[in-house]
Amino acid sequence: MNNITQATASSNATKLVLIVDDDSFSQELFSEMLRTLGITDIHTASNGRAGLRTLAALARAPDFLICDIFMPDMDGIEFLGELTKNGYAGGIILVSGQDITMMAIAQQLAVADGHKMLGAYTKPVPIAILADALSAQ
Repeated sequence: MNNITQATASSNATKLVLIVDDDSFSQELFSEMLRTLGITDIHTASNGRAGLRTLAALARAPDFLICDIFMPDMDGIEFLGELTKNGYAGGIILVSGQDITMMAIAQQLAVADGHKMLGAYTKPVPIAILADALSAQ
C-alpha cells in the first residue's frame, strides 16, 4: 500500500459506498480499489432502478456513490434526477467508458441540482484519482 492509499484507508473505515454500473467488471474493479482504500461497506447495483432499490434497503444513505452514465433501463442521468427528488446529500463520482461530452453534461446537471460532485472520470479510473476524489468528501 502506498502513501496515498495508507492515509486514505484510515479515514475511510466507516464509509458506505454504492456503485451503480451495469458492467460487472467495473463493479468489481471499483470494489477492489475501495477495499484497498479502506472502505469495506460497499454495495452495487446494475442500473439506476436497481440503485434506487438498493438505496431504499440501506439503513443509511451512502457517504458517496460511483455512478456510470450509460446503463440500460435507467441511465445515470435519470438516476441523478431521482437522487435529487429523494434529497440525496452524499458525494457523487460520475464515470463513463464512452462519451466524455455526455459525462460533462451530466456533471453540470448534477451540480445545478445541488449535488456534491467529487469528480467525473473516464474508465478505468486510477486508484490515485479515486483516492483524491474521496479525500474531497
